[in-house]
Amino acid sequence: MNGPGAFLELLRRDGVVRAPNARLVPMAGGVSGEIFLVEDGAERFVVKRAMAKLNVQADWFADVNRNRHEWKFIRYVAQFLPQAVPALRHCSANDNYFAMEYLNSGFTNWKKLLLEGKADAARAGNLLAQIHRHSDGDDAAALQFQTAPNFFQLRIEPYLLATGAKYPALHPLFEAEAVRLAGTRQCLIHGDFTPKNILVDRDRMVLLDCECAWFGDPTFDLASLLNHFFLKSLWHAPGDVGMNVMIEKFWSAYQTVRPSPELESRAARLLLMLMLARVDGKSPVEYLDSPRQQFVREFVQANLPEGNFSLRAISNSWFSCLCRFKK
Repeated sequence: MNGPGAFLELLRRDGVVRAPNARLVPMAGGVSGEIFLVEDGAERFVVKRAMAKLNVQADWFADVNRNRHEWKFIRYVAQFLPQAVPALRHCSANDNYFAMEYLNSGFTNWKKLLLEGKADAARAGNLLAQIHRHSDGDDAAALQFQTAPNFFQLRIEPYLLATGAKYPALHPLFEAEAVRLAGTRQCLIHGDFTPKNILVDRDRMVLLDCECAWFGDPTFDLASLLNHFFLKSLWHAPGDVGMNVMIEKFWSAYQTVRPSPELESRAARLLLMLMLARVDGKSPVEYLDSPRQQFVREFVQANLPEGNFSLRAISNSWFSCLCRFKK
């Protein structure tokens, strides 16, 4: 892929950049694409383009056209929740990049807040429920987000199939869940609804990195964020920053806006699988040490075959087991 200099010239050619002294400043962020802060005279904005090989240790490839899916997700959500997504500036279908609003230093990454035990879980549950409720049964959205191959490359294969292949006893369960997930068409999902992809300030909660957008199963978004509450509580152990309360607030806020009690068993089952995926899948979390990784393995292997897919039961069992980590 061409470097920043060539990319800057491409932006000039497309009329996205105008100032003669404009420059691109690399930004830290996701593993799936290049992100630059553009300083174009008095203007500052962000450009993002996808990479064919994701920046992880494992061989993980995905179609770079996913940039268009991200653009479409932002445009769709902006129709009814404009403050929840960055303002869009330009999209290039041919060169797989788009430009959007720069969210400045006044915003804080939600992952940082969650690690500190300060995240507003109810706000996140409310936001997610609004997106799912608005798109539920939307035929136009279903047609626009026929992105199953992309979702398979970015989520089903690296999270479920790659993880399940490492555990022969659990492999059939992971395969069955992959088939079930792939066959569900209910509403528009973000596909990577995780703390690192949420920025907040006093007035806004903004979603980023929605390139996995798909008209599918809402339980994937639910289980994705719930997974981080559980894993962050493990990182804090034996400290207690109230993650169990955050789990209840997130779930309650979601159910208040979009009452869907039938989702609980599906979300709880997928939650257990994603726990293991973030330890032994293609995109493991970076903050769990070896004893904590082993804790996740043992917990999932003990609970997944049991079939007790109640969020409350899993939560009670998880937090009672955390006592093994002594001060």
